[in-house]
Amino acid sequence: MKAIIYLSKSNDKRIKFYIPYKRIDFREKIKRLNSTFWHNNQKLWSIVNTKENLNSLKSIFGNEYIIEQNDAPKPVKKRLLTKALLDEIDELEKTLTLTAHSQSTIKTYKNMLTVFFSRFMNYEIKQITKEQIEGFIYQLIKENKISESYQNQMINAIKAYYEHVLGMPREYYEIKRPRKSVSIPNVLSENEVLKIIQYPENLKHKAILWTIYSAGLRISELVNLRIADIHSDDGYIFVKGAKGKKDRKTILSEHLIRLLRIYYRMYKPSYWLFEGQTGGKYSVTSIRAIFRRAVKETNSNPWATVHTLRHSFATHCLQNNINLRHIQNMLGHNNPKTTEIYTKTIEINNKKIKSPLDNLFENSTLAG
Repeated sequence: MKAIIYLSKSNDKRIKFYIPYKRIDFREKIKRLNSTFWHNNQKLWSIVNTKENLNSLKSIFGNEYIIEQNDAPKPVKKRLLTKALLDEIDELEKTLTLTAHSQSTIKTYKNMLTVFFSRFMNYEIKQITKEQIEGFIYQLIKENKISESYQNQMINAIKAYYEHVLGMPREYYEIKRPRKSVSIPNVLSENEVLKIIQYPENLKHKAILWTIYSAGLRISELVNLRIADIHSDDGYIFVKGAKGKKDRKTILSEHLIRLLRIYYRMYKPSYWLFEGQTGGKYSVTSIRAIFRRAVKETNSNPWATVHTLRHSFATHCLQNNINLRHIQNMLGHNNPKTTEIYTKTIEINNKKIKSPLDNLFENSTLAG
């Protein structure tokens, strides 16, 4: 597969381009250029839009690139809202806080509602029809090329506002939603995981990566771990108030116990298992930086994120013949179908699975 350079208008600030996953050589050269940036949500790279930079891209890609129209997602515009509309957003925040929604959800819904109000600023909000809302979302899909995730978040924010703040009837919210695409999670090999989690020389950094992988934790769950959540005598980690406000237990590795004991004696955390330099929870941003550096320095899969460790945990558990129900409980999935996606991540080759064709020939007297 070839690299793709997306055509830019003269007034565009940046040139966006796509590099195939396997072209590590392209990525290494791109990183040496000034002003390059990786857009994780779009899975695209960009560089400042100059003739010199365009020529540099063409030189790096050689004959292995194509040029296409820029169909990358466009930023969704917002307008300065009136005080009345800002008050409505505050009402949504208050309602969601009282109903124990997470801060992440509240922040997302407020952002989505700001976009929604920007479009309908001159309308009486209660009089906006279902068809107008569908038309608004359709416009975002066509013009801004929003993702399925963004579309669902927008619909959920609108539903939350009309239902919980305005108290309008539920049937109002039957808005068409996208069919959810089924993608296979990105997974690291066992060897890649070992190199990544062993890379940090800093004991706290190493303990953080070990804990995430060994227990299949989300990054938010890691930073919320308390010392009291490590039950070394009973061999489990207690995860309190995880996604969906659910408590659960997950496995506690014997190797991790030994590492955490050394870490505890050295750092002496007071309440949270992993604390920042000035106390309080460890920074999510810092954990991502630790992981990115480990991935880069070990030349591991450049598409991996901290969450990839959780996907890898689930896949490696399956490879080790751990019951799917146990994996579901450790990950905190409500629906077993969510966990079953990991059956598609298991490496398939003729070293692990024998083709029925091979069985036919081995068992047949007519073989040869």
